[in-house]
Amino acid sequence: MKNTIIKFLIRKVIRIMAKVITMGEIMLRLSTPGFSRFSQAQSFDVCYGGGEANVAVSLANYGHEAYFVSKLPKHEIGQAAVNSLRQYGVKTDFIARGGDRVGVYFLETGASMRASKVVYDRADSAIAQADIEDFDFDAIFKDADWFHWTGITPAISEKSAVVLEEALKAAKRNDVTVSVDLNFRKKLWTPEQAQKVMKNLMQYVDVCIGNEEDAEKCLGFKPGDTNVESGELELEGYKKIFKEMKEEFGFKILATTLRESISASENGWSALIYDGNEFYHSKHYNIKLVDRVGGGDSFSGGLIHGLLTRENFKAGLEYAVAASALKQTIPGDFNLVMEDEVEVLVQGDASGRVQR
Repeated sequence: MKNTIIKFLIRKVIRIMAKVITMGEIMLRLSTPGFSRFSQAQSFDVCYGGGEANVAVSLANYGHEAYFVSKLPKHEIGQAAVNSLRQYGVKTDFIARGGDRVGVYFLETGASMRASKVVYDRADSAIAQADIEDFDFDAIFKDADWFHWTGITPAISEKSAVVLEEALKAAKRNDVTVSVDLNFRKKLWTPEQAQKVMKNLMQYVDVCIGNEEDAEKCLGFKPGDTNVESGELELEGYKKIFKEMKEEFGFKILATTLRESISASENGWSALIYDGNEFYHSKHYNIKLVDRVGGGDSFSGGLIHGLLTRENFKAGLEYAVAASALKQTIPGDFNLVMEDEVEVLVQGDASGRVQR
């Protein structure tokens, strides 16, 4: 990571942004209009999204050279997924083409005390069937600065887990900083399956992002007093787990979002970061939710950008929290805010007044 930091300093001096690689699955998202239930829907709103793709869009919006790596069918729906990334500046040069299916997920947006619901239809998607031979990872990571992945990718299939580890090995051969959002998904695998895979992959990770549930389900760390489903935060529980995780896996940075679920319509939002010496808790936002899907991904994208470009890890966290708070006011998976909009919120202007 030391050589990468030197590269970042050089880039800052000459005002060039980083080359960032993300890898995973992009899916077709079908959402019920407004707050209607699945049983009421006569049509669906269409967009595309997925953990690592969402991060790539954020980073492209901030000016980075962002690449998304995946596999998609050659048919029109696969091309539509590719086009959804290209329109926001994400580079798609390394997307392999083949397979039969684009993964699908259905979203019903909740309100007040009624929770949102997600139904997956992603079995046997193209990326789940991808092979190592579909990608030239040394070419992909040549001159790259950062690689981001999530725990969703190895959960998709045994093949995708194998391909991901090859990518991680190549990233390390090319001196690339690696971040992970642990992102445990109980609809994709069990805690036992997750730990068998994820513990091994942590050897390649420099920056680890995940909440208490992710740490327990993916890595086996027992929770403290903090309940991620409640509206109350107990920071000491997170601090204990972060120290244990750093001691076992040697992470350089650990971070988590802190969501206070007041209702499906209103959340409290902040974050915590640990650099091995100091814990820092960000400022707090109250969000009237428009679409919380992709909130964690927008935090990851904001944190990567913040760590690359801000004067210290605390300033980087404040950028990430502000960026992800703004995302949750935007429909769809992608965070479509620009850097100057995030900076306004970081500086304390949360008035939402019309910009004329």
